[in-house]
Amino acid sequence: MSTDASHEVRLAADTAASRAPRNTDDAGQQPGHKGGKRRKGLSERNRPLWMLIPGGALMIIIIVLPLLLGIYMSVLNLDQYTLRKWISAPLIGAENFVEAVTASPLLHAVWLSVSYSFLAMVVTLPLGIAAAVATQNAFKGRAVIRSIFLIPYVLPSFVVATVWRTMLQPGGIVDEALGTVGIHVGLWLNGPQTFWTLVLVQIWASWPFIYLLALSGLQSVDHEVHEASALDGALWWNKLRYVVFPYLKGPLALAFLIGMLHHINNFTLPFVLFGVPAPSDVEVLPILTYVTSFQSFRFGLSAAMAFISLVLIAIPLFVYLRAVKLDDAETPGGKK
Repeated sequence: MSTDASHEVRLAADTAASRAPRNTDDAGQQPGHKGGKRRKGLSERNRPLWMLIPGGALMIIIIVLPLLLGIYMSVLNLDQYTLRKWISAPLIGAENFVEAVTASPLLHAVWLSVSYSFLAMVVTLPLGIAAAVATQNAFKGRAVIRSIFLIPYVLPSFVVATVWRTMLQPGGIVDEALGTVGIHVGLWLNGPQTFWTLVLVQIWASWPFIYLLALSGLQSVDHEVHEASALDGALWWNKLRYVVFPYLKGPLALAFLIGMLHHINNFTLPFVLFGVPAPSDVEVLPILTYVTSFQSFRFGLSAAMAFISLVLIAIPLFVYLRAVKLDDAETPGGKK
């Protein structure tokens, strides 16, 4: 046999051997071998879902079930007479919601909550930014100043409200201090000044939160950008406007939303500061819900108020999350 013929025979044999089916699975193992690649890949793919079970069960118990229970209570005529057998309480449908909107001070409470929250955030934003800019660069005693700035934020709301309630009493330290310069405001905790008292205390308690987020945003500013603006001879205001503020846009938007939602839901501060029943000028949404439930014993009506407040809070949150999603999709690395 010639050399060319033998070479062709060997080539044909090798090709046939490579095309012959192997008696193994996709992982290159024998058919009866356990723990193959296909089964292993299936378990790894399902493993994150199994890890979500403890947290999901906790969320269902703590969040979903009370929410469903509150929605069910909102359609019942539930008061002090039917509370003992609340499961068999009369079903009245949407009457509690209609009464909450038309015959109760709910809309007034919503207006008070939104207005005082907005005013507090409008004042705390520039305060927090100014404090963050002032403590950004290193100087002697910066750590002490930063710690002092955080005192209102780390104190519990109960302590803050108690301290301010003591200071704002008639003849208290605030009246004495203002009286020395000839200013006599009047009653702080009862009367026409109560709304502004709530705004003032809320500003003092919440501005360090804006300060923290603004300071974190300033840390993300590239040092080369500061050097370039300094070399170009940019004034401090132009530097803040065109260099610093663009980096603070995202953190401040998040801080504004979180602050608004927190102020609207804040129950401890007005409850301790003014007591119950609170003056009508500070009967915000959480206080009204509490009074309706535990003083008027209209549990069905208060559940309807709580559900309405939940919807009102969810609207701006949904708008913000939608805006963040759209902004992320427009970025070069975002998913479209």
